[in-house]
Amino acid sequence: MTTISDLPEDLVGEIFSWVPLTSLSAVRSTCKKWEALSKIHIVGKKAASRSRHQFLEFMVSDSRVFSLRFDVQGIRNEDDELSDPSMKQINIPNTDQVELSQVYHCDGLLLCVAEHNSSLVVWNPYLGQTKWIQLRNKFNRRDIFALGYDNNHNHKILRFLGDGERSRRNQRRDTHVYDFSSDSWRVLDVNPDGDAPFDYIGVSLKGNSYFLGREIFGPRLPLPFDHDPSPNLKYMTLSWVRDEKLAVLNSHSDTFQICDICVSTKIEPNAVSWSTFFTVDMSPVNGFLNGLSTYFPPRSFFIDEEKKVAVFFNNSRTKTYTYRYQMAYIVGDDGYFKSVNIGEFSNSIWNPGKLACSSYVPSLVQLQV
Repeated sequence: MTTISDLPEDLVGEIFSWVPLTSLSAVRSTCKKWEALSKIHIVGKKAASRSRHQFLEFMVSDSRVFSLRFDVQGIRNEDDELSDPSMKQINIPNTDQVELSQVYHCDGLLLCVAEHNSSLVVWNPYLGQTKWIQLRNKFNRRDIFALGYDNNHNHKILRFLGDGERSRRNQRRDTHVYDFSSDSWRVLDVNPDGDAPFDYIGVSLKGNSYFLGREIFGPRLPLPFDHDPSPNLKYMTLSWVRDEKLAVLNSHSDTFQICDICVSTKIEPNAVSWSTFFTVDMSPVNGFLNGLSTYFPPRSFFIDEEKKVAVFFNNSRTKTYTYRYQMAYIVGDDGYFKSVNIGEFSNSIWNPGKLACSSYVPSLVQLQV
């Protein structure tokens, strides 16, 4: 009698590709053979391409990592249905619940930075592998990180040393690179052009890292807006479009409430071009209450190009100020608006949750633990 465990590997791989990633636990609990095969075949690869309006994200909030599932398939339909988003805390293996300050994503891997930049750990959520990175020297809170890979697909960590005194004197900032293949750090012999990035949160796209700032190693890429790094004049943040394009949100200098979103039509290490996605008015009269205001612009966002909507993330306090809500605000180019409460937290920390990636895609990259 033929059983599931008797199916040929190529057929199992095809089955896996059509199973939603959300069913990974069920796949691995089916039998030992399927559990082993799920670590050499990616579950949900074709299912993800078919479900273009379903997003699996990772978010950092209150020093913890959460998985966030969001489905905008029903948006703009007559019934205007939005599948209930789910937000669940993730326990990273072998970290003993280390409190995190930042998480960076590239190629299915997450670089997790502990509070006060005291340590680094790289995590492959799909394989469940973690790798602690031995520190070359003491980090500090001004350090800036990025995760990417080179032309040979060798993964690397970029670190800008945050020497505050040296930065204020406009002297050279040390830059270190960690190479996964050699398990070692080296100092780059470079002299970046200009000051440090004013936005410490960069994004990785196709192995390259992009920051909103003036410190560069390659040609300076133009933004679609007039660039002024002063936080008193405007707010700007980067995001991804399913790890295929860059998106940038920019508030107007005369009012934070009017925001433009542009998407890259071409993105290469030495060239970029942009198109306007849409402009949105986030003033209270248009429904943006409790968080999305002049004083608290969205810290992270993602877009659905086909549905022509953007999803902003920010916090909202309760009337008693005992708890706060992690809110998602869905806005469209035609004035469409919908707010969704996706989680409740204690009010000990005001920082809103920040996306670590957009539409996470699993990776089979081994961390050589």
